[in-house]
Amino acid sequence: MKILFASDLHGSASAAEKVLEWLEKEGADRFFLLGDLLYHGPRNDLPDRYEPREVIRLLNESPIVPLCVRGNCDAEVDQMVLNFPVLADYAVLPVGQRLVYVTHGHVFNLNHLPPLAPGDILLHGHTHVPAWTNFGQGSLYLNPGSVSLPKENTAHSYMTLEGSTACWKTMEGACYHQLQL
Repeated sequence: MKILFASDLHGSASAAEKVLEWLEKEGADRFFLLGDLLYHGPRNDLPDRYEPREVIRLLNESPIVPLCVRGNCDAEVDQMVLNFPVLADYAVLPVGQRLVYVTHGHVFNLNHLPPLAPGDILLHGHTHVPAWTNFGQGSLYLNPGSVSLPKENTAHSYMTLEGSTACWKTMEGACYHQLQL
């Protein structure tokens, strides 16, 4: 199974279009949105083509229903317009012998860890910066970066997970980092 992870759309219709384009090109079976779907947030500039209504339409009409966790810019009113659950604070995915704790990153992160076992993986967005860092007793922190508002001079990016291989890709589809989990 191949899963595409994208984070921090922040209402960008162009970013949502790209994610859906890459979902098809990648041949992904599922995709996971790591929060901050519709609103740009008070500390961010407006993203390219800030059109929350168009993002709603694109996501609701997606041929693959997104899995999603709630970001700090997501609210109950967003659930009223989206046809898939967006208010979960986290999800847990098995990958081989490890568990992947998927969240947005504003509550659980490297400074405030969820209940992980040694070797488990923390996967979140929120920072808008791609990451793959070992910590603790064989645990791993992963971040796909942001598809709409990358920070710290990083590329607009997403991540794929196929089997136990994670790959970080630019929005042009170039893999710039690959990792065996």
